[in-house]
Amino acid sequence: MVISKLFSPIEIRGVTIPNRVFYSPMCEYSCDSDGLATDWHMVHLGSKAVGGAGLVMAEATAVTPVGRLTPSCPGIWSDAHIDAWRPVAKFIESQGAVPAIQIAHGGRKASYTRPWDFPKRNLEAEEDGWPIVGPSSVPFDDTYAVPHELTKSEINQISQNFAQGAVRSLDAGFEVIELHFAHGYLASSFMSPLSNSREDEYGGSLENRCRFALETIESVRNAIPESTPLFVRISSTEFVEGGWDIEDAIQLSKWMKDTGVDLVDASAGGNSANQTVNPSPGYMVPFADAIRREAEIMTGAVGLITEANQAERILVEGNADAVFIGRELMRNPYWPLYAQAQLDGKSEHWPIQYERSSFDATYAGPKA
Repeated sequence: MVISKLFSPIEIRGVTIPNRVFYSPMCEYSCDSDGLATDWHMVHLGSKAVGGAGLVMAEATAVTPVGRLTPSCPGIWSDAHIDAWRPVAKFIESQGAVPAIQIAHGGRKASYTRPWDFPKRNLEAEEDGWPIVGPSSVPFDDTYAVPHELTKSEINQISQNFAQGAVRSLDAGFEVIELHFAHGYLASSFMSPLSNSREDEYGGSLENRCRFALETIESVRNAIPESTPLFVRISSTEFVEGGWDIEDAIQLSKWMKDTGVDLVDASAGGNSANQTVNPSPGYMVPFADAIRREAEIMTGAVGLITEANQAERILVEGNADAVFIGRELMRNPYWPLYAQAQLDGKSEHWPIQYERSSFDATYAGPKA
């Protein structure tokens, strides 16, 4: 059987991932008020593992209570969170996938309504909200609160919170850690000249604006085993003139590689309400390609990747080392099974309970 690039394994440090379909961390806003994972997360993430994804990543999980995007977002700041996540990670692993988690701090975009709640607004204390923080006292837009400008000691503490969150994540059974440094959340807002107006060593030059991210990576890398893969999701550009751009992202990626990052999850946007972007199939893939070539680091491609041949082409042409697929796997958790049948003529990852309903490329539908 000829194996496609998409369904060939990839080894990163001490972890072998069985294929290069990575389930992207997608916020579910479905935790209880203490940020604890629920049955929803077991079914939601478990279905992606049953469906054949090589790596299944839990959504943006806050390293402090004030780092949550909403009161319904998950956390990893206490041992109770370890206990809540452990059965989820265990089930993902039992299905042959690698359990991963994205740890995060929402910064100036925290304490906000869920996507389906209206009107969109900052949440006050009586609505289970909290004061938000950022590199500078610059709100994201007029529906968000003005963030408290972090002091140097507070910045250092958050870096340590990330390290502690990474250790707890490993205790919960996750095998890959991703740091969420994209989409206008805390680290992303430090990086951008549009949201960071500081005049100390955390503001001004590109190196200074990236300092918080690099110090946090160093703290995490020192806290976890050498064999643990470390990913970072970044915004490769802000889609705003005068803002963070791909050249900045390439330089950051070089620094991150030197600090111990293994793969850059190359997303984009999210830090400015004034961004101008026209999404189309694979529209962010060139960012993964540029970072991979220029920084000589592994990358994951994202952005409206929905077809098997499209995903395969990205890998064969050397644009990225893996593909992160979010919405398509939410629509169809079994997409990897269909994709491998299309590319390789047979799916190898059907769970034994479902084998009687499996199919291959020589038959135009499920077996009777």
